[in-house]
Amino acid sequence: MQRSNAHVIVLGNEKGGSGKSTTAIHLAVHLLYEGFRVATIDADSRQHTLTTYVRNRREWAKAHSLKVPHSTHFHLPQGRGDSLEKNADIEFEMFRQAVAEVEREVDYLIIDTPGFDTHLTRIAHSLADTLITPLNDSLIDLDVIARIEPDSGALIELSHYTRLVQRSRRERLAIDGRTIDWVMVRNRISMLNSRNTRLVQTGLENVAERVGCRVADGIAERVIFRSLFPIGMTVFDPLDEDALGGMPTMSHIGARQEYRLLLEALNLFAGHRRSDVREQRVLAGPV
Repeated sequence: MQRSNAHVIVLGNEKGGSGKSTTAIHLAVHLLYEGFRVATIDADSRQHTLTTYVRNRREWAKAHSLKVPHSTHFHLPQGRGDSLEKNADIEFEMFRQAVAEVEREVDYLIIDTPGFDTHLTRIAHSLADTLITPLNDSLIDLDVIARIEPDSGALIELSHYTRLVQRSRRERLAIDGRTIDWVMVRNRISMLNSRNTRLVQTGLENVAERVGCRVADGIAERVIFRSLFPIGMTVFDPLDEDALGGMPTMSHIGARQEYRLLLEALNLFAGHRRSDVREQRVLAGPV
């Protein structure tokens, strides 16, 4: 049977601690439970949080004889060449090989990028069918996307990361006539209707209107995630008292519902699109 290219989902944000890796593993596990073939690539060679999460998952499942699904995972270690240019070439080649190995063998390819601008970050963004940018619900995190007027939330200017995404979208459109579905996801949303929350919402809406992206509500600040990371589990896995150190709580149930709503907002099941731009961009080399 002839296979089409995988739908590429990229988690991107030039600020660390926004929830990229947690969102990536939850997306992967949900898609696996839905019966899809999934591969994951950790392009953050310094922090490698997604790789740690995947390793924790495999070790916990083996130690407790759990039958839980696993993605085909690739970790890209840092290049050890004699120069920055050589290291960039080494890392790019590992990335190219990983994409080439799985892009026609899986339904979804999820790429977690570092919280800073690298050549791999730019290449990964240009390959995306869906780009997810998790943002903590604060004006500090919003500044990565745009500078806004502190009283009204009016847009003053776009920030570096947004310009990077715009450039990736233009390149993609020029090559295959398609665009990147960019979804900004508000994470750690405060339960209080504070002035900060209102300004963030207004600012994001103004940015979305300007650049043509979407805004979705993500995951609130929940204690459950502190318990899940060390064992590599997600809210979609069957969790018992031994795994959680206690019975599942409303926090667990609430987090599962929030992720389900986020997945609905992403509209991932609308059909896979063949995108020759991925092959062209990867073969072209670093930009």
